[in-house]
Amino acid sequence: MTLADRWLLPEGVDEALPEQAAKIEHLRRTLLNLHESWGYHLVIPPLLEYLDSLLTGAGSDLEIETFKVIDQLSGRLLGIRADFTSQVARIDAHCLKDDGVQRLSYCGSVLRTMPAGLDGTRSPIQLGAEVYGHGGVESDIEVLSLMLQTLSVAGLSNLVLDLGHVDVVNGVLAACDLSADQESKLIELYKTKDLPELDRYVDGLDVSSVKKQWLVGLPRLCGGKEVLGLAANLFGDVSESINSAIVLLKQLSDSISERFPTVGLHFDLSDLVSYSYHTGVVFAAYVPGHGNAIARGGRYNNIGQVFGRSRPATGFSTDVKALVALTNVVVNRPKTVLSPVCSNDKLWKKVNALRTEGYRVVEVLDDFYSGDADFKLDFVDEAWQLMPVQN
Repeated sequence: MTLADRWLLPEGVDEALPEQAAKIEHLRRTLLNLHESWGYHLVIPPLLEYLDSLLTGAGSDLEIETFKVIDQLSGRLLGIRADFTSQVARIDAHCLKDDGVQRLSYCGSVLRTMPAGLDGTRSPIQLGAEVYGHGGVESDIEVLSLMLQTLSVAGLSNLVLDLGHVDVVNGVLAACDLSADQESKLIELYKTKDLPELDRYVDGLDVSSVKKQWLVGLPRLCGGKEVLGLAANLFGDVSESINSAIVLLKQLSDSISERFPTVGLHFDLSDLVSYSYHTGVVFAAYVPGHGNAIARGGRYNNIGQVFGRSRPATGFSTDVKALVALTNVVVNRPKTVLSPVCSNDKLWKKVNALRTEGYRVVEVLDDFYSGDADFKLDFVDEAWQLMPVQN
């Protein structure tokens, strides 16, 4: 590594300089205050845990995304969190042990082995909220509403909400009596949306023509609310779980349309982009001109079962750094006061009094200060007084 290379950060890892850092911190506080106003309690899980605890119940997708290190104290394998959900599930199941509905929120850095999307980062500041102990549509609506309000408060508009339900895909695949390899191939094709290859592959399967229609029709169920009617007609006799999923999606979309009439609705009934631990509705929010989802979530019932307590759960997460990059976060800078170095008690007391009042007071070292200032402290009439500064 050359001397110049020592200044480089790993690909996909970034840092925030003062102006951006101020915006990130301002937005973080604003959004956590919003979540608190909804009744969500803040939790701060550790950055790393024993790997078997961190990945318990999370599935292979998070295992691939997680950095691993050896604990020098115990010799055991540790993981640096790539997502908060399993940690918050552990807190709900093992630490809080409240049988009632539990609302939890969080915000902190996560680290991932690979970026999310072509322009994604490996070091987002993940903010999210989760509801434990309620399995009805009401908590799905609440979490969706909080996600959309979070994005709105952050300054985003023209949002598009993408909705799906894992029971639709699972129900279709289960009804077709496929082998594990065939299901795996179809899931891969659904994820990539390679419809011509999907048509060729399904055509070669030894299943009935009706089941072939289900398999090739599923990824084509993308669009507005009309998709739900088309899905009901196509899959009406497949399984009750699919019918229930379609009814749930209609309830959700009707409620969201009423609460957020300017939010566009899109349905993708073959969505498999979300983590594999999801068990019900899945959703993602998009903004025009930005390819990656700006927020994502869904239902993940029973994720706490491995920690000794199975509870229904739903939640969402977003990246504060991405929100700042997409919006015009305004940080009101406090008035800046320049002060001589505090070499006596009177000046020290004056400086601290001003800081208590909300001023930003900077002691000028070596008679040099390069930033902007509004006032300076001068000793006038036997007292330290604020005097305007001409910039």
